Amino acid sequence: MLNTLQKPPLTIRLCQPRGFCAGVDRAIQIVVLALKKYGAPVYVRHEIVHNRYVVEGLQRKGAVFIEELDEIPAEHRHCPVVFSAHGVPKSVPADAQARSLFYLDATCPLVSKVHKQAMRHQRLGRHVLLIGHAGHPEVIGTMGQLPGGAVTLIETEADVAAFEPNDASALGFVTQTTLSVEDTAGIVRALETKFPEIKAPAAESICYATTNRQDAVKATASGADLFLVVGAPNSSNSRRLVEVAERAGAKMSLLVQRAAEIPWDDLGDLSTLGLSAGASAPEVIVDEIIDAFRHRYHVTVDLAVTATETADFPVMRDLRDVELTAADMAFVNGAG
Repeated sequence: MLNTLQKPPLTIRLCQPRGFCAGVDRAIQIVVLALKKYGAPVYVRHEIVHNRYVVEGLQRKGAVFIEELDEIPAEHRHCPVVFSAHGVPKSVPADAQARSLFYLDATCPLVSKVHKQAMRHQRLGRHVLLIGHAGHPEVIGTMGQLPGGAVTLIETEADVAAFEPNDASALGFVTQTTLSVEDTAGIVRALETKFPEIKAPAAESICYATTNRQDAVKATASGADLFLVVGAPNSSNSRRLVEVAERAGAKMSLLVQRAAEIPWDDLGDLSTLGLSAGASAPEVIVDEIIDAFRHRYHVTVDLAVTATETADFPVMRDLRDVELTAADMAFVNGAG
């Protein structure tokens, strides 16, 4: 390791807010509480959040991750099964009930709000347009709240141009919670231009955490030699942060899951690094990456605070009688 005098100087612009949001925190807490109350195994349908570090940590505690409910052995039907923070189609809890399974729904309350907005549009006789990314679990869950044919997925402005409804006066839209604010605004403008009578959701669909993290990146990316976003490749909100950093003026922007993924030999000369983390990335990995740069550079951390988040989503009543240890809370909060 180089001593301090030999190391080149590097300023890290560290975004705040970053990392876990209230919905992710709640989902992880539900799995940890279920393990403490009911014991292992606790089954989890789909990744509870899109982060391998979190998933592997929960596996070590006794969580078993599955893709479909039929993977639960008959002898374990008494064990809890947790639905992920991304939400599930209505068919999933119906299937759980048909199998006599005990389930805990960890859907983020802000995703549930989008479900209700979509159902309200349909109840009022509107065809629902969902702005989102095909195949994302949240999109699958939202579309699965309504009957087949009641929702059309819109991914781009080109999709808007191609869409021809049966009744242009009876349309409503909602959005995936983790989209790029700028991209979504362009699609909404296109919808409202083509279909002046389209109805917006009663409240903003893109969640506060997505917006706040994108705003923080916008405020710190300009002039950065490199912008790193900690997150998983299948994390929509993390990928959007990479795009936002590039648009906001970072010379290069990369998505990494761990410090080991940083391509050190390809970075060139660095004097300013932007650093943020997606809403499902734990703080312990942010610390790991800062330490990795400290080994190679004389680092100054400049904390860039653009918002203060106070949201707290309580867990369901079934789990409120369970106490978490300090170590449990460190894991839930992303610190260990």
